[in-house]
Amino acid sequence: MTVAEPVPTSASAPLPPLAARARSIGGSPVRDILAVTARPEVINFAGGLPAPELFDQEGVAAAFRDVLAETPGRALQYSTTEGEPGLRAALAARMALRGLATDADDVLVTTGSQQALSLLATVLLEPGDTVLVERPCYLAALQAFGFAGARVVAVPGDEEGLDPEALEELVIRERPKLLYTVPTFQNPTGRTLPAERRAAVASVAARRGLWIIEDDPYGELRFEGERVPWIASYEEARDRVVLLGSFSKVMAPGLRLGWLRAPGELRRACVVAKQAADLHTATVNQLAAARYLADRDLDAHVGRVAGVYRERRDAMLGGLPEALPAGSTWTRPEGGMFLWARLPSSYDTTELLGRVVRHDVAYVPGAPFYAGEPDRSTLRLCFVTQTPGEIGEGLRRLGEGLRG
Repeated sequence: MTVAEPVPTSASAPLPPLAARARSIGGSPVRDILAVTARPEVINFAGGLPAPELFDQEGVAAAFRDVLAETPGRALQYSTTEGEPGLRAALAARMALRGLATDADDVLVTTGSQQALSLLATVLLEPGDTVLVERPCYLAALQAFGFAGARVVAVPGDEEGLDPEALEELVIRERPKLLYTVPTFQNPTGRTLPAERRAAVASVAARRGLWIIEDDPYGELRFEGERVPWIASYEEARDRVVLLGSFSKVMAPGLRLGWLRAPGELRRACVVAKQAADLHTATVNQLAAARYLADRDLDAHVGRVAGVYRERRDAMLGGLPEALPAGSTWTRPEGGMFLWARLPSSYDTTELLGRVVRHDVAYVPGAPFYAGEPDRSTLRLCFVTQTPGEIGEGLRRLGEGLRG
């Protein structure tokens, strides 16, 4: 009997290539920076990480214990794609209290609001479709739209956010499918779009036929000023606005719990896309979150967190004049987690980062946040993860690094 010789490995045929989208879309620069600056001595203003010492560990742990003790079979079992009914009802009630009439059936629970973005890109976008975004824009949204093969165009704006007149001109010229916006305490700038501009954006969407994805992961973290209504609450745009929310910044990011509120046909399409993606979000996490909302006062917890974050924001604002070079400007956010700085035009914050990191401090260069031509003199600073004392020391190091 003759036995065939094994084919040498060197003679193996090459594998088919990765999909074009996987080869053309890069990783997150923020996560790359976090990997480089993981040393404990680095004061890291680069991450978008909530302060872990402020998590309600005892309350979350109690919610998990109760759920697993009382309904273990349900908690550890598969669930519906739409999400656990109790959690959807609680989320709908929270939105209704904030002026947006919502039923549980309007809500789809997602594995973080990032999944909501991916689902929406899947069901709304064909390769080559145009998406409008803010300038600058949340990084992971640019990734999601890039993976969908979209053409991403930035809407001009100013210190208050996008310009509704410029938006309308772009809608007429570019015929986009959707506008993506983080109108409250925006990532990366920290700015908030005023109510009159929100009304104008809603009007543009209604007149011109445009979907709006309104992402609101930071809106509850308000330190001062009055709450601004969601774009989704304006009557003329209610049938074309998808509102995204998340527990990541107000409860715990490790739960990976987000949601979307969307008109019926679009929401049903997202349900089908989610079935293909992960079947459903983790049952035990959903039930624990619902139990937490029933047994604890999340708003009081968020108020305590926001009070600490305000002190940290103030510490950063107080130290920036000494840390940044003359001629620099920066935002003064009324809430959220980030502020945005612009150095004189001779500075390139991407090139400077390596030098600054050698002083054991880090930021995120502004360039990756831009669709199109970036402003290379900009940078993002997260002010919530460190104490005021650590922020002061970090800004001292930042100043030394920028001065060389």
